[in-house]
Amino acid sequence: MKRQAYQPILITDASRSQDDQLTSRQKRYVLMMGIRVACVIVGAILVGTKAPLLWLWLPLVALGMILIPWLAVLLANDRPPKEQHRLAGKFQTRRRDETPPMSLTAEERPHKVIDAEP
Repeated sequence: MKRQAYQPILITDASRSQDDQLTSRQKRYVLMMGIRVACVIVGAILVGTKAPLLWLWLPLVALGMILIPWLAVLLANDRPPKEQHRLAGKFQTRRRDETPPMSLTAEERPHKVIDAEP
């Protein structure tokens, strides 16, 4: 009878739960949209106070107001790759143990010693 190869389950191989992924994506989205709001406020303050180098700061703030929402939506909808598409798993093979832990072969099992004396 051939034994099946035992492969231990590593906790580091477990993927994050759907709720954890969603929560982290929501936090990232809110943070990025908060930065966008800050860009809008800074732009309004710069225009209102007629700051020096307004020609330099205003395009930078406008670029932030335009690119950040686009990036926020892309990153909020992004999910981690599935296990079959990960490159790390293709290059590294895990070592498989032939026997499960705590199992002994027939030679390793303790034998009863029978006394030959009557």
